[in-house]
Amino acid sequence: MLKKTSFFVIGTAFVVLLIANLFITYIDEEEQTDIPQVRDETTYRHIRQGDIVGFIDQHGARSWQGIPYASAPTKELRWKAPQPPQHSYELLETLEPGNRCPQFALTANSSEDPSSNRFIGDEDCLFLNVWSPPNAVDLPVMVWIHGGGNTIGNGGDYSGAWLAANREVVIVTINYRLGVFGWFRHPKIQTGNASDDSGNYGTLDIIQSLKWVGENIREFGGDPDNVTIFGESAGGVNVLAMVASPLAKDLFHKAIVQSGGLSLTTAARAENFSEDGGHPFSSKEIVSKLLINDGRANNLESADKYQDKLSAIKLSEYLNEKTPSEMFRLFDGKGFGMIPLPDTFRDGHVIPDLSSNEIFSTQEQHNMVPIILGTNRDEPSLFMFRDPKYVGNYFGVIPYLKDEDTYRKAVKYGGLSWKVRGVDDIADKMSRAGNSNVFAYRFDWDEEPSQYGFDLNIALGASHALEIPFVFGEFGGRLFSGLYPNDEAQHKLSESMTSYWTEFAYTGNPGKGRDKKEAYWASWKENDMTSLILDTERDSGIRMISDQYTIKSIKEEFMSDQFDKDEQKCGLYKSTFRGEHFIPDEYDRLTESPCI
Repeated sequence: MLKKTSFFVIGTAFVVLLIANLFITYIDEEEQTDIPQVRDETTYRHIRQGDIVGFIDQHGARSWQGIPYASAPTKELRWKAPQPPQHSYELLETLEPGNRCPQFALTANSSEDPSSNRFIGDEDCLFLNVWSPPNAVDLPVMVWIHGGGNTIGNGGDYSGAWLAANREVVIVTINYRLGVFGWFRHPKIQTGNASDDSGNYGTLDIIQSLKWVGENIREFGGDPDNVTIFGESAGGVNVLAMVASPLAKDLFHKAIVQSGGLSLTTAARAENFSEDGGHPFSSKEIVSKLLINDGRANNLESADKYQDKLSAIKLSEYLNEKTPSEMFRLFDGKGFGMIPLPDTFRDGHVIPDLSSNEIFSTQEQHNMVPIILGTNRDEPSLFMFRDPKYVGNYFGVIPYLKDEDTYRKAVKYGGLSWKVRGVDDIADKMSRAGNSNVFAYRFDWDEEPSQYGFDLNIALGASHALEIPFVFGEFGGRLFSGLYPNDEAQHKLSESMTSYWTEFAYTGNPGKGRDKKEAYWASWKENDMTSLILDTERDSGIRMISDQYTIKSIKEEFMSDQFDKDEQKCGLYKSTFRGEHFIPDEYDRLTESPCI
């Protein structure tokens, strides 16, 4: 059962609490109050690994929490493909979620000071949770992949009780290895086994969880031949990784990507020193940093040389001796606890050694299934909201926007570029490849109440991750609970969204929802329509639009926009058009005086 914690506390700690708890939330575990569950005789099930028993959750849903779907990825199984779970000859009580995977925790008192971030979790973390309605038989299965930058998060933070009980589906939420334990490939520790050598351990964990679902979900009333995967943010990225992976073929049948996208990392960038084009936290860079921390080297140059001289056996022994807490000393986790590590590698086995554009452009290169792709209109506001570049504080406590016009423009163009990466480009490529079941949405709900005069519908609006409680039908849990007015309009929108999501799980087409009374959701380019807007009736309601953006069209709109200051225009160009879309000559010509 989802643990209950209120996020908003009246008083001077408002800003700290709001910022600390806005994302995939982490309240100090010592401050949580567990409500012990009592096993229920009606929930006895026999699965491949033995007998289990669960409990009756909220809304009458049957629930089984903390089921191991793989063996603990520890000791000799660290940085190896997941193995099936061990068989148990004793009845396993599944009454609470399993361990979190190793990650940083953010407490209510966390700040930008890295020393305030605390390591939590355990490598023995490959667990999943199941909810089903009473007397379920052959119902659609929906497998939730949590977000968190692939470095934080936990399947146990989400409750599928409402969806299961009210929409007649079986819900599964999963954990998967995160961060350096989830994605890590070093040329010296390769064994010749393609899966072990891929470095994509978190990706392989998700695949293993889907295998478990295929083998066991009938015991919970689910249909293994009708599995929908859905996820948000990094979870959306991982959904697309499943669509891209040949190893996931036939393990799922539909996909929903919320605020995702797929940017793949080459093997060279994952492995090499940064001076050779590698990522700042590539495997070689991480090993060198460990050697310095251990006093085996004085600086990066000497650490790199030391590492090169280590034999494969010695390096493997050295890395396997490291505890998770020792690994986490390399990172600060300032961004909501997330760590900017490379992930989702183009290894040629788990993920094709191609760009995401190449993968989704031809049906032979990906698992072509019905798919929903969507973003929130104001995606970047969640990350800008805590940025002192945009937000100040009266008396060090009450927040205010320093320049509302600059803020709004930054949110607008950031949101549009995210829509291009996560929806429009992918939808266009998949539909051109022959997929007629591509559906797109934009979440526009922005009716948060003001707090201490701070207008949250401007500061946050339809921010990243804000749609998750709408999708699960649950607003009283740990995720964003203090941001919602809990009015009729909010709950009506949630009912519509759960209706669309579950109708898609049933049929592969969201259509008019489960009750056949919702606005019709057309597929991509059907009658020249592209996306469904999800909003309340007071803001024009749910409706189809024909908008489609490209980076080129966003640039054209940006160039014709009016900016009060040259530095405003220069700064927004840099933050909006990154990588290959940043054109130095174009940047230099933005304003009369060259941008700095």
